[in-house]
Amino acid sequence: EGAMALASLAFRAPRAASLVARSRFLSSFGPTPTPINLGVHVVPQQAAYVVERFGRFHKTLGAGFHFLVPIVDRVAYVHSLKEETISVPSQTAITKDNVSITIDGILYVRVTDPYKASYGIDDPHFAVAQLAQTTMRSELGKISLDRTFQERDALNALIVQSINAAAEPWGIQCMRYEIRDIVPPRAVRAAMELEAEAERRKRAAVLDSEGDRQAAVNAAEGTKTAMILRSEARRQERINMADAE
Repeated sequence: EGAMALASLAFRAPRAASLVARSRFLSSFGPTPTPINLGVHVVPQQAAYVVERFGRFHKTLGAGFHFLVPIVDRVAYVHSLKEETISVPSQTAITKDNVSITIDGILYVRVTDPYKASYGIDDPHFAVAQLAQTTMRSELGKISLDRTFQERDALNALIVQSINAAAEPWGIQCMRYEIRDIVPPRAVRAAMELEAEAERRKRAAVLDSEGDRQAAVNAAEGTKTAMILRSEARRQERINMADAE
């Protein structure tokens, strides 16, 4: 009997450990542990505890002092209501003009409905990150490479709008999305550098020609003024000689 009891415990322990690990992982965007129900719970500010009774949702505890029935009730999920940061991994996307670029970003989200965040999806953190990646690829496919650099703010706003439309059933709101790095292929970077260098040389040549033109205009103005003054001087000289005679 003792051996059978030990075998039973050995069988149940990994399963119990996996359930605890699962509840901890799904409780928030990070590995937040769920507290043991001893009857009294103090929920911190900007936190929410999702309570189950006999395996079914019972209620959500806000910040403050709460009483629960031991054994009958358990805290199944713990959510932070603060704004959290998710780093979106770099990925490859193709623009409208068929240029392959590598892009990554940062996502700022917060839980708005603890019930939906607990039961709406298994892994909110992974789901939002994947949604951000697919939305980014979709939006980048609609614009050219030049517009990708020029319209970064508009692209961020479109990604936030698309994420919020899809993540509403998950009880998560995307506050903002920021594109961190846009890396085009090496050949494209070389072409862009040559283009930028040509543009700088063009501006320099234009400035030089403007300087030469202004110098010529100034020289012509000086010559014209000198001729007028000499003519005025000769005319005044003739007038003075006529008056003298």
